[in-house]
Amino acid sequence: MEASTYLNFNGQCEEAFAFYAKTFRGEVVAQMRWAEMPGGQVPPGMEKKIMHAHLNAGTSSILGSDTPPANYSKPSGFGVALGVESNEEAERIFAALSDGGKVGMPMGETFFAHRFGMVTDRYGIPWMVVHGKN
Repeated sequence: MEASTYLNFNGQCEEAFAFYAKTFRGEVVAQMRWAEMPGGQVPPGMEKKIMHAHLNAGTSSILGSDTPPANYSKPSGFGVALGVESNEEAERIFAALSDGGKVGMPMGETFFAHRFGMVTDRYGIPWMVVHGKN
């Protein structure tokens, strides 16, 4: 089994995925607009918005889309956990996600990690960045 994170946005998916590709040193490998959907009804005003995006970063995939405004709800009740290989990588990614976002727990050492921090980025997505001790 393989699990991937699927993020919903309120019109900022394309911008967010470009930011994540840069921040996570990954690549957006697929991006389809709502207007490209074959045979489907496109919600009004969504033609140029992203119906599906796919980002690969290392061995991880992040998927996402712009949700029609009537169906969008602010993310809550979860956090995307990013395991990284070094303190420097944890600090770099956390700083990027914090720019324009809101820090929930500052980056620092914990009993379980060399570096751990929690932040909600400028797009409203909650992240946990961890360089574990195991």
